[in-house]
Amino acid sequence: MALQQIVEQTVTGLGYDLVEIERTAGGLLRITIDLPWQAPVEGAPVLPEQFVTVEDCEKVTRQLQFALEVDGIEYARLEISSPGIDRLLRHEQDFIRFNGALIDLTLKEPIGGAAGGQVNANRKKFRGTLERTDEGGWQIVWSDEPPVKPGVRVSKKREPAPLQALGFTLDELRDARLAPIVNFKGRAAKPV
Repeated sequence: MALQQIVEQTVTGLGYDLVEIERTAGGLLRITIDLPWQAPVEGAPVLPEQFVTVEDCEKVTRQLQFALEVDGIEYARLEISSPGIDRLLRHEQDFIRFNGALIDLTLKEPIGGAAGGQVNANRKKFRGTLERTDEGGWQIVWSDEPPVKPGVRVSKKREPAPLQALGFTLDELRDARLAPIVNFKGRAAKPV
């Protein structure tokens, strides 16, 4: 059986989602897992978001070590982890789950002068808010206004930079990740 199949069967059999498999030249086999996500049901109580714990990683590690040994898969070191703050977005369900979140997006090809000619035609990388379009597709909305530095006054008369939007399909993406924003003041409550 192939590595992808063994890992996927083991991880999903234990009740987790397989996010990513990475194999390095040094023999490291890195598996990223997450807890299954279900779209919120209207009218149902909103439960707090669950996160992968060390015990979850330990359980998957023990089971995978056994499964990989049985099938004779060679590796020097096995590492099981959670997706982290810069989680990779790959599947449609990931985009649905993180709709409205700040993401970093890299396209396979430059945009070629889209967005009304206001964006550099060679640009491939964007940071903005992920949004669903009315047609059911996806778009990223951003502003090229530089962030305000702490202690600097900003005139109330200053016009903010306009918001820009770029529609995309999942086939056009090279990479899409949650933007790694760290807030040491605690998690903000999600809007209901």
